[in-house]
Amino acid sequence: MTRLLVAGVGNIFLGDDAFGPEVLRALERRPLPPGVRARDFGIRGLDLAYELLEGYDVAVLVDAAERGQPPGTLSVIEPDLPDGPGPAAPPEAHGMDPAKVLALAAHLGHGPLPRVLVLACEPQERPRGDEDILPGISAPVADAVDRAVDALHTVVPALLADPAATPRLSRPEESTHDSAAGLAASPSGGVEDR
Repeated sequence: MTRLLVAGVGNIFLGDDAFGPEVLRALERRPLPPGVRARDFGIRGLDLAYELLEGYDVAVLVDAAERGQPPGTLSVIEPDLPDGPGPAAPPEAHGMDPAKVLALAAHLGHGPLPRVLVLACEPQERPRGDEDILPGISAPVADAVDRAVDALHTVVPALLADPAATPRLSRPEESTHDSAAGLAASPSGGVEDR
């Protein structure tokens, strides 16, 4: 049986970075199939790194990511995973960089990481360097929350049936563009939009 994790990541106090936690909250009203672990990790990168070592076949991270698309655009990205244990940067106290979390998980674990996909949403409102708190998410990102829940209800069953499947988003406004603009590169350097 396929083991699948859906993880919301992001800081609820930093504008559109709250996309992941908002999607996980919306999933409470429309749960995923039984056996899928859906959890909001917020900014707890260390918790997510250890969770990735729990024998999952696939992990879907739900996050805001700047990719140069119109705000609210959804993309499915498959980052390159670390080849193995290497130096791991400590998790951040007030943010979560998925690339650093994957590097930390590879450093902590003794086996391969699960396949990782990112359901990303193009943000509109991101805090500037001098802002500590930017409450609320923008209208385009708020509109994308329900579309992300719909996407998960399509992508997750496909991945449960075949963990190697290449899920695609079906709506025309959703991105299938190869650009990785603004997305922090994974430790091995690349991302791929699926």
